Amino acid sequence: MSKLELMTKTNVGILFGGRSVEHDVSVISAQNIAKYIDNDTFNVTFLGIDKSGDWFRCKEVSKNIMAGEPLQILLSANKPIFSTTNKTFQLDVIFPVLHGTDGEDGSIQGLFKTMNIPHVGSGTLGSAVSMDKLTAKRVLENSGVPVARFLTYTKSEQHKISYKYIVNTLGLPFIIKPANLGSSVGVFKISEEKGFEEKLTTLFSFDNVALVEEYIEGRELECAIIGNENPKASPPGEIILKGDYEFYSFEAKYIDGNAVDLVIPAQVEAPIEQRIKELSIKSYQAASCNDLARIDLFLKENGEIIVNEINTIPGFTNISMYPKLIGLLGIEYTTLITQLINMSLERHTENHTISTNFESKL
Repeated sequence: MSKLELMTKTNVGILFGGRSVEHDVSVISAQNIAKYIDNDTFNVTFLGIDKSGDWFRCKEVSKNIMAGEPLQILLSANKPIFSTTNKTFQLDVIFPVLHGTDGEDGSIQGLFKTMNIPHVGSGTLGSAVSMDKLTAKRVLENSGVPVARFLTYTKSEQHKISYKYIVNTLGLPFIIKPANLGSSVGVFKISEEKGFEEKLTTLFSFDNVALVEEYIEGRELECAIIGNENPKASPPGEIILKGDYEFYSFEAKYIDGNAVDLVIPAQVEAPIEQRIKELSIKSYQAASCNDLARIDLFLKENGEIIVNEINTIPGFTNISMYPKLIGLLGIEYTTLITQLINMSLERHTENHTISTNFESKL
């Protein structure tokens, strides 16, 4: 290998922000990735999407995305060209740190595939399946993964939703949540009929599909997954709520620094830990995930494990569980980022061994 090849850095675009209620969380996650990425290996460009959906090339990761240069993308058969008023450039790979709508639901992943540019994380299918909680539940259920009992309603069916029917079917209390959001936005624990309609209306302001789940009384655990053909699962971590919080809400996750204790690793017996790892990997593979994901689970007092959700772009903030759990596998933050980028490049190369050219007599 020549000295020039040794000196050549991989051009990485860190993509953050987005048209999502999780926009601000995305910024914080991207700041951490920008802080810990190996600058001796990667040449980093910051790509920000503001809350209206406009793209900018930014000097740094911050909430002030519009201070950057407006960005355009010129499509080509080989690799897209990114363009600002003063500069054109290309990227070898994109690291999307877009939580929620348009970032974690397969939309941006489909764009990357069309543009023929590698990206970290699950592709269109894995992202879409995991982000849509209703689809994810059905896929997991069909794969033999235990999930909470649930009902589902569309916004047009709101007038038909019966509190009494839900209680008779799922019991009390129960949980209502948007089918396509994360970070516990629009999620409510319902313990009485009073205020139920108002909370439903709030939920439907964020999404057109409501998921109604039985309330699981149990310990909240999370498991980190990394890899593709032979994914590895971390030991689980536990979230212990403090104070008056009834569940792991947005405020408890990101605003109140004293709301939770993170126990890493969780104190569980070896057979339970092994079962958690097995169910997490099974969920990851059933949903067609790639590179990384965080699996959220409940552990009931009787030892039963319930898989709650799959997060294909987990948080990378200072309090986020995913990088902490991966650390239990002996992978520190900078190495984690490097491995994720390299896995995405390898996967992209492998996918291109599949021929798209079919000669026929048509």
